[in-house]
Amino acid sequence: MTDTPARLLTLLSLLQTPREWPGSELAERLGVSHRTIRRDIERLRDLGYPVDASRGATGGYRLVAGTAMPPLLLDDEEAVAIAVGLRTAAGHTVEGIEEASVRALAKLEQVLPSRLRRRVGALGSATVPLPPAAGGPTVDPERLTALAAAVAAHERLRFAYRAGDGTETRRLVEPHRLVASGRRWYLVAYDNEREDWRTFRVDRVHDPRPTGVRTAPRALPGEDAAAFVSRSLRGVAPAHRAVATVRLPCERVAGLLPGAEVERLDEDRCRVRTATEALEWLAFRLVLLDAEFEVHEPPELIAYLRVLGGRALRAANAPTSDSPPTVTER
Repeated sequence: MTDTPARLLTLLSLLQTPREWPGSELAERLGVSHRTIRRDIERLRDLGYPVDASRGATGGYRLVAGTAMPPLLLDDEEAVAIAVGLRTAAGHTVEGIEEASVRALAKLEQVLPSRLRRRVGALGSATVPLPPAAGGPTVDPERLTALAAAVAAHERLRFAYRAGDGTETRRLVEPHRLVASGRRWYLVAYDNEREDWRTFRVDRVHDPRPTGVRTAPRALPGEDAAAFVSRSLRGVAPAHRAVATVRLPCERVAGLLPGAEVERLDEDRCRVRTATEALEWLAFRLVLLDAEFEVHEPPELIAYLRVLGGRALRAANAPTSDSPPTVTER
């Protein structure tokens, strides 16, 4: 490859893959000599890309963290994936990330080719995210980043943890994976002091401190991290249990309320029993069924629906500039 700018872009694209590249492999891929690869690496460093070189038979080049954020190269699928992810993050439960996501999305869409902008726009207009429940827990992005870094580095981590009953403890763990489940984030980790695997709610983790101790990755027993979290949560008593009658066939409701126990009453009605930590989430799910329903318990859910219904009625009755004048028949 004799075109130097094109060769540098190709080299940078390769280095952005998270692995170490032997100089011989880079030279073979680009069809140039080892000396040219060394010169190109220096050019990238001059442009602000922190390329680290290791010596020895297994040595090579890799892109590392620097003091500034240099430009990134993305292929079409990566650009669309990031744009869609930013749209989703703008309404997520990570504290303070909404504004940053919108700013990043605006910058990305400004430089997207028209063909990709159309794809992102089509996905955005065709999907509607369910908003997070009001007052639900949010996660500090710096805390989430610190946990993710410890997971990636296989580094032991110390942090303070507040249990559901308010008990505060200090933990020393080997982080394994972060799992996002609906409105919650969970850390799956091996607890060194308890010598067992544990699931931690990230919004209850405080003051995470890396220890600098790297460990060999442990194998999670018998399942992946998502399944492990699901199994752990089944053993946690939910805060609220709800019972409602819904005027829809049993089969339809079962598909719209996953995890709920649905009992057939007749062809057009069913009894729904479910458990949740967030009454707001359940209220939104029932309203979105687009059918008549009656809540039998708990009283807190009934009270919340009254507040929600009153708010909706006031909004529907509010006059607007586009509303036609009211005509009174005589």
